Amino acid sequence: MKKIKSLDLLNELQEDVKRMIEAGDFFKSAPPVKLSYQSHPEKWSVVQTIEHMNAYLRHYLPVMEKATAFKSKEVSAWFQPGFLGNYFTKSMRPTNVYEVKNKMRAMKSYSFPNSLNVEHVLQEFVELNERFVNIIELAKSRDINSIKIPITISRFIKLKLGDMIRFLVAHQQRHMVQARNTLHAMGIATDKFPVILQAAAL
Repeated sequence: MKKIKSLDLLNELQEDVKRMIEAGDFFKSAPPVKLSYQSHPEKWSVVQTIEHMNAYLRHYLPVMEKATAFKSKEVSAWFQPGFLGNYFTKSMRPTNVYEVKNKMRAMKSYSFPNSLNVEHVLQEFVELNERFVNIIELAKSRDINSIKIPITISRFIKLKLGDMIRFLVAHQQRHMVQARNTLHAMGIATDKFPVILQAAAL
């Protein structure tokens, strides 16, 4: 796995998260009833998909905020992705903006009923991603190689901070493609939906 310039990586990821905020604002303009529509009982509505992303951010953002609370004595100019971090990120990230090919089943604790308050879910999504942008800004003056973040499935498995940020961005890109496609399938124009996936990401 090749090294990446830390600042270039974080700038790219920060822009990706800003696109998530734009996507959240786009959904606010859609009819709430459409955002709660399920095409099939086993498929998530848009609001269920966004709440799933919210749940991940609610868990990880406080952990990353605590981990980045103190400035690192040294900041590495280069980031070396870890084996697991790189694997998780690549398996999560969609290969294009049109579809998610490798299907995954979400943990039960990260699946939600379709009785959610649409306005609340969307507002929280925007606010959480604004916090995420700030965390990435802090990470620019931290050692994203040495700071480690435990993952949800096992506190004994930890990813480098740089990999955790990459993974969370990939997770959101994956589900944002899913949410956009769900909305498009209901006949709502998505031509002004922000491009949330770079053609050639770091």
